[in-house]
Amino acid sequence: MKLIKILLYLLLAPMFLITACQDDNYELGRMLDKSEIKFRVEQARNIDPGGNTVILINETPGTISMWDYGTGRSERRVDTVRFAFQGEYVIKFSAATAGGIVEMDPVTIQVTEDNLNYVNDPLWTALSGGVGNEKEWVLDTDGKFFAGPLSFFGVNNGWLLEGNEEWEGGPTGCYGEDCWTWGPDAAWARDNAMAAGDYGVMTFSLKGSPSFKAVKPMEGGITQNGTYFLNVSTKRLTINNASILRGYKPSRNGLTGISNWTNYVVLSLDENSMQLGVIRDRDVDGEGVAMISYNFISKEYSDNWVPSGPPPVDEGYNPTFAPGQLLNMLTGGASSGRVWTLDAKGNPVDWIAGGIGWTESAASSSDWGWNGTWETAVANSWIRFDRFGGTQNYTRHQRGATTTGTFTINEETNEITLSNNNTLLQNPDSWMSPSASTIKVVKAFPNDFQTKGIWFGTSYDAGKDEWLAFHYVLP
Repeated sequence: MKLIKILLYLLLAPMFLITACQDDNYELGRMLDKSEIKFRVEQARNIDPGGNTVILINETPGTISMWDYGTGRSERRVDTVRFAFQGEYVIKFSAATAGGIVEMDPVTIQVTEDNLNYVNDPLWTALSGGVGNEKEWVLDTDGKFFAGPLSFFGVNNGWLLEGNEEWEGGPTGCYGEDCWTWGPDAAWARDNAMAAGDYGVMTFSLKGSPSFKAVKPMEGGITQNGTYFLNVSTKRLTINNASILRGYKPSRNGLTGISNWTNYVVLSLDENSMQLGVIRDRDVDGEGVAMISYNFISKEYSDNWVPSGPPPVDEGYNPTFAPGQLLNMLTGGASSGRVWTLDAKGNPVDWIAGGIGWTESAASSSDWGWNGTWETAVANSWIRFDRFGGTQNYTRHQRGATTTGTFTINEETNEITLSNNNTLLQNPDSWMSPSASTIKVVKAFPNDFQTKGIWFGTSYDAGKDEWLAFHYVLP
């Protein structure tokens, strides 16, 4: 019904504009009779002798087309449909008129020969296993291939094997202005979006015709059967009378603002993995419009997956220092001092989970942390550790204001405690502005600190082993 309302609005909008100045005229347009609706369904046998290529034509002016041809749907006035397999197909047509929807009698066609060229493509094979086969897919809830079962994209992201920007080592497929990416891990998904459990299996089949089946334990134990069509050129997948595996936590409203579970953006697809994007078109709880990718792996890949062990932690994580080495690195040595600045033009902040960070530059965190207010707040600002006068002193100079104190180091934990409630450079307009007086050396490079700097952790989530850390470098 939502689609019908949208179509009617588009059709009637000009009429509303024309009659807006007429008093007490609330009459909509006339609903056409079926005899006034003209449309054609033609099999182009000059292209396919078996009638596989079918031309759909709406010849009724002032109406909006609503085609349902079994393997997909269309709203085009003229469209071309290609059936790969022989068989009987029912074409349904309705016209959205000013007065309502007029449903026409269905047209049945016979396709007498197979034309497997229409499904003989590497993407069709990757999706279904190829002609005469079927293939099972499961959500990657455990992060066996992807970071987790969900990824988030801007609405102008698309096929990831083409594009002009980088994301986690590969192209983003950016085709417009709203391009961004975020790939949280499986633990985040379980905590915030999808309850732990068995989300079932979905099957894409090419045995006789493109058919789809989804067994969904997390959606009330239902089983859905439908059809599907993969448009190789546009990288779009249509599933009719069913939907992908898509369970979520009912309390997570931000993942429920999706109106269309029929059409999917194919973000990536190969033998083992697939990402299908749906548009979150309703702004629920301030989450905003976005594309949510459901990340799948083939059931065969999942069943044969062998853990490779935890990924290696970042270089410099949880460093080991010789006695006095951290003090000398911070201050430059006895009776000397060393100035450090926030790496605003490089990689100033990171969220380091399990010893692994993910930011590469200031742009990496711009959607959740780093922004222009930070650049203004830390301009011409610095901190200094020194040992002048035989004491360990700490100075913070920020936007003309200077605070001073002393500091101590716990060499067992690599923690630095600042006196007088001192802290690192701050930004009062940011949620992540540090306030801690005890900071942790999360990452450091004792033999290469001149070029790689030092990462100071200001807040820690022990349950998730996650640090918010700021990167300081020598000016």
